[in-house]
Formats: sequence, structure tokens, C-alpha cells
Amino acid sequence: MDFKKILCGPAVVTLLLATVSASAQKYNGVIDKSIAVVGNEMIMLSQLEEEVQMMRASGMKSDRNLRCELLESMMVSKLFLMQARLDSLTINNDMVETEMRNRVDQIRTQLGGDDEVEKYFGKPMYKLRQEWKESLQEQSLTQQMQGKIAGDIPELTPYDVEKYIESCDKEDLPVVPDKYQLSQICIYPDREAANLAVKERLLAIRERIINGEKFSTLARIYSQDPGSARRGGELGMASKSIFWTPFSDAAMSLKPGIVSQIIETPDGFHIIEVLEKKGDMFNARHILLKPEYTAEDRSTAFHTLDSLRTELLADNISFDLAARFYSEDPATRTNGGQMSDPNTGSSYFEIDQLKPQDYYAIRELKEGEISEPVESLDNEGRNGNTVYKIIKVDKILPSHTATFNNDYDLLLSQAKQAASSKAIDKFINSKIASTYIIIDPLFKDCAFDRDGWEEKFRKAE
Repeated sequence: MDFKKILCGPAVVTLLLATVSASAQKYNGVIDKSIAVVGNEMIMLSQLEEEVQMMRASGMKSDRNLRCELLESMMVSKLFLMQARLDSLTINNDMVETEMRNRVDQIRTQLGGDDEVEKYFGKPMYKLRQEWKESLQEQSLTQQMQGKIAGDIPELTPYDVEKYIESCDKEDLPVVPDKYQLSQICIYPDREAANLAVKERLLAIRERIINGEKFSTLARIYSQDPGSARRGGELGMASKSIFWTPFSDAAMSLKPGIVSQIIETPDGFHIIEVLEKKGDMFNARHILLKPEYTAEDRSTAFHTLDSLRTELLADNISFDLAARFYSEDPATRTNGGQMSDPNTGSSYFEIDQLKPQDYYAIRELKEGEISEPVESLDNEGRNGNTVYKIIKVDKILPSHTATFNNDYDLLLSQAKQAASSKAIDKFINSKIASTYIIIDPLFKDCAFDRDGWEEKFRKAE
């Protein structure tokens, strides 16, 4: 797929719409009204229903009664919001704008454009944007208030961490999984030749389309994007922001019916035909081809790596020096081949952080041992590029229950999280008890998570 995020297709959206219509029957005939008052903040039935629609349009699900769950969440948010306003906290406008763009792009893509969004929510787009912005502004203040409460907790000392460990049952302490420290020597296949070959194939397909063959037919036969190939390469109406920039720029510049030149993205190489454009949204077909490497590429790389492994096992050269001299991976070559997690920077990997190919290569190795040559992937793009490598197991940290001496940072983090949760729970419970709250009896059957809401129904009756 070309999407930067995975989005539901038209069939899923149809199901979601049907689900919303069915679940709303309970409220048929109920005119919009206030369903909860929290201090000087009010929650309307229409606001709750819009949140239900938003969640379901985004593909979210709930095992509990969705409206009860949402209403309790909204009431708790109002408690934080009231305190945030009392404390004169300010809205994070950058966060609001970013979240606003993401929400609009996702919903427009999910439902198929502005017209469908307006039809789904029963409101014009400008009104929806205004309401969503207000909601996100409140969310910004709520999050900041939660952060302030957590931030007011005194710094935990080693003594506090020890007391936290003593207060926990052993089975509640985190289990540190096996961790590996690894080094690698990488050789890449001939990318230039593979890219040239795939471009020539794509040019030949483009020529056939220009000469009269159907784009959709050739997409079903040749495209390596399985999601769209089944639909003749069609992607559906979507915001340009969810595609790779080169792809969306090319699509937005095309007139409907014109086939693009070859476009390169981290997914591979594409040709595009735009079917329709509306503002910054478009529906297009594409054919995706990815570079493919030959058995000769693999054989040559494996022969080189196997020879290097033999020299390493004979102690004729150190792994550090061999990596610096022979490895073609710029990210690890300069530090002697030592691998690190691109997300955290840590030099230790848990099993689920390793690429499957890498794990199968080292799963039976002991410290100091070197794998046979393996075909794997690097960390470039979304899916990674083919790379051939040998991997050395530098160190193994066996799985164990976290201890004060060996895993202090992990336990400190868990103790902080527990203290933050306790402080936030204390805030919520005290505010429920002390704040003027009325809940409409329409929701009296809700099994709320927190105590204290029940007495608020009695005041409403």
C-alpha cells in the first residue's frame, strides 16, 4: 500500500454506518438536550452522539456500552478542564492544529470526501471543523492538567523505589525479557541494476496503456500492491496527506486520464492515473513494482560473507575491524557493526524488536558466536530494503524478574507511573465528590467504572 497509515476500505465504512444507525435507535425521538452538568460545564446528547460517530468512523471498538463509556470519559475530562481553567493553563495551539489536520484527513479519507463527511455527520464541513477544533482545544487543556498533576509528584528516591518493590506482589513486578546486543556486517545487492530493470518493466507497461490497453487490467496482473491490485489499482478518494509526498505531488499535478511518468517512493516505483480530484483529495489508480534481486546477487554476497566469517572464526581479523572495512551499512559500519534500535537508540534488543530474519539467524547462538549468512532487511523506508548479513551475538541478558540492582531505571519508571495514576485517581475521586454534577436518568443503567456517579442520578430525579 502507499498509505502512510492503514485505513478501512469502503466495505468497512458501510458496515460502520449501519452499526451507528442501529445503535442510535435507543435514542430515537429524544430531542437534543443536556445529559450531564459538571460544575459549569455541560454535555449535550448531540455531543455524545457525535463522539460515537467519530469513534466508529475511525474504526474504534468497545467491549462495553459505548455511550456509557464515552459519557464517563467526557465527564472526567470536564473535571480536568474546569481545573485547567481555574489554573489559567493555555491551549497548545500547535498540537491542536496538528491533531485537527490528522482528524480531518482521516475522516475525509475514511468516508470518501467532504460531501460524504457532511452527509454522515449531518452538518456542513465548516461547522464540523469548528466543533472539532473546540473539542481539541479542550483536550489540550485536559492533557496539560493531567500532566500538571503528575508533574507535581515529588521526585522519587531510591528509597521510594525500594518501598514500591516491597509493596508489590512478585508477580506484579515487570519481567525483563531476553535481550541481545548484536553486531553485523552487511552487503547490499546491486540496487542500481535492480532499479533499472524495474523501471524498464514499468515503462513497457506504461507504453501498453498508452497504446490502448486498460490500466485497471494491467494493474490486476502486474501491480505488487495487493490491496489496490484487486480493484484494478484504484485507491479510492483520499486526502493527499496520507500518501508519500512524491506520489501525492505527482497525482495532484495530473489531469484525469493522463498516465504519469515513473514515480519513486519508499515503497518502490509507480505509474499513476488520476480518476478524480476534489480540492486536496484525489482518487487514482496506480501500478506498483518493487526492485527484485537475482540469485546471483545473493550468491555473490553470501560467498563474500561466508569467507569473512571463516576469517573471523579463525581470529585472523576482529569483527570490529571487518565491519569498518567491509560492511556497506552506513548506520553501523562506523561503530564496528554494533546494531542499535532506531527508535530508542538502545544497543539491546528484545526478541520482538528484532526483524524475524535476524532472530532466526541468532536464536540458537551463544555469546561471541557468529551467524551463517542471512538475507534480511534494513531500516530504510517503511518495509526496508534487501540486505545480506552476518550477525555476531555480543551479549545476552537472560529473562528475569526486574530487580533493584539490575533494573533500577525500569522499576523507577513503573513506580513513577503508579504514583501518577494514584494522584490522578485521587484528583478525579475528590472532584466527583465535591463538584456539582447532574446526570440524566437516561443513563441510570450505565455501569460506570468509578464510584460516586450513582448519587448524582438521585439529584436529577
